[in-house]
Order: sequence, then C-alpha cells, then structure tokens
Amino acid sequence: MADVIVINKIDSADFDDINEVRENVRMINPKAQIIEAASPLFVDHPEMIYGKKVLVVEDGPTLTHGEMTYGAGIVAAEKYGCADLVDPRPWAAGEIKQTYEKYPEIGTLLPAMGYSSKQIKDLEKTINSAECDSVIIATPIDLRRLIKINKPACQVRYELQEIGVPTIADVLKNFGKKSSKK
Repeated sequence: MADVIVINKIDSADFDDINEVRENVRMINPKAQIIEAASPLFVDHPEMIYGKKVLVVEDGPTLTHGEMTYGAGIVAAEKYGCADLVDPRPWAAGEIKQTYEKYPEIGTLLPAMGYSSKQIKDLEKTINSAECDSVIIATPIDLRRLIKINKPACQVRYELQEIGVPTIADVLKNFGKKSSKK
C-alpha cells in the first residue's frame, strides 16, 4: 500500500467528490498520509486569448485513451475569455483526420497525437491552415519548439501547489529519516 497519497485539483474538483476520495483513502489505507494539492494554470501570453477566436491544441492521448472531454487548453480559453473555440476538423490533415474519424467525441479540440515526423507535419499543417486568431498549446511539450506556427500562440501549463501540511518535502524528509534508521 502507498505511504503517501496526493489528492490533487482540490481547487477545481467538486467538494463532495474530494471528501469521497478522502473517505475511501482512510477506509482502504488508513496509515497513508494525505497531501492535498491544487494545479493552478499558467499561460505565458494570456492576452492572446481574450476576445480571440482560438484553436486549442490538447494532449492527444488524454483526449483519446484518457477519454477526457477537455484539458488545460479549454480551461485557459474559458478563464481568459476567448470569443470562440475554432473547430479544427475542416483543416485536419493526415493522421489528425484519422484520429477524428476514430474518436469523433474529441469535438473542437485539436489532439497532438505524437511526435513522429509525420505526426508533427500533420499537426503543423492543421494548425497553420485553421482560420483562427491565435493558438492555445496545452501539450506537455511546447510545440513552438517543434513546428513553425504562422499565427500567435501561447503555452498553457499546470504546477502542483500543495495546500496545507504535510507537504511533499515534509514527507520526503521524514521518509529519509525512516530509511536511515533501518
């Protein structure tokens, strides 16, 4: 069993759901320490979102295999007041088009499905063909390092922010003390 469990996104998840997770942890693993955390969103150029028609590029596997209906890019688009989400499907190229055929529930998000040269070229073509004011990149890697985007683009990221005590540093410090006593 785990020694430590992190309950994340307590700033955005439903309060009752968080309590249910806490109760389940205490019931199944009562000795585990619980760390609560939030995942605040950071955008390097939020002015590229407000009042704009934006194309949102999300982490593809999160949308497909993870069955998520939205990710950090949509959260940023809403938080920073985009005028409209641009549907990339009319401009989808190659493997991106195939992804939409296989996973139609993705909807108006543009999935970055991988980083092979073909996948990157298809993504670049799709982004650059789309009629939008700016691009929100919500992928683990900053796509601006891999492709040339012909319109303004901003990067979205999350950071783990511990709420209260114990913190991860506290737990690791104590874990180190326990290990050295053995």
